[in-house]
Amino acid sequence: MKIWVSLLVIYAGFFLWYTDIGGKLDKEEIEFFLEKFEENASANSADPETYNSQKNLIKRFMEEDTGRQFLMVNNIDMDDDPEDVEGAEPGESAERLLDRYMEHMYAQLLKRACHPVFAGNAVHPSMDLVGIEGAEIWDRAALMRYKSRRAFMEVVTHPNMGSKHAFKVAAMEKTIAYPVETVLYLGDPRFLLALILIILGLFLQNRVKQ
Repeated sequence: MKIWVSLLVIYAGFFLWYTDIGGKLDKEEIEFFLEKFEENASANSADPETYNSQKNLIKRFMEEDTGRQFLMVNNIDMDDDPEDVEGAEPGESAERLLDRYMEHMYAQLLKRACHPVFAGNAVHPSMDLVGIEGAEIWDRAALMRYKSRRAFMEVVTHPNMGSKHAFKVAAMEKTIAYPVETVLYLGDPRFLLALILIILGLFLQNRVKQ
């Protein structure tokens, strides 16, 4: 019995850390994040037209919150000759610029139970293309797991995001990123951990009986 109680405590601790139990974003939270978004835009002298477009998109994203986790799907085409960016060395490669961006992102992501799920390099141009131009060539694809839209907003409204995001923009020739909520996700660590702990529990229980 003690074995199963101990394993249950381990699982409960992980589940509570990995799952946002705060529910949907409320009006006060939405206003708070919009204010932070505006502060960052002002500090980084964002283009007014781009800022208004992004603000409306972000606002709608928060208002339509379901309280669930989501995966951000990223298609990326790296820039072969990126422009110089303030804060980076002249002539840095797209890979190095993206590394600079991710150095900030990983720290912010992991402490909020957000993390990469999948990453891979393209081995051929687009095999099926309908209703979109200029999307024949991609260099890589990646999936990033976010615990919730609340966690996502905490990351993207971080005071350092504006300056770091410039590295990402410079590193890429083009990119598409959009969020999806999973219908089938057998790789969810909560599911995998449950299976591992059940197997471990049965193994330890069998050893005790012997």
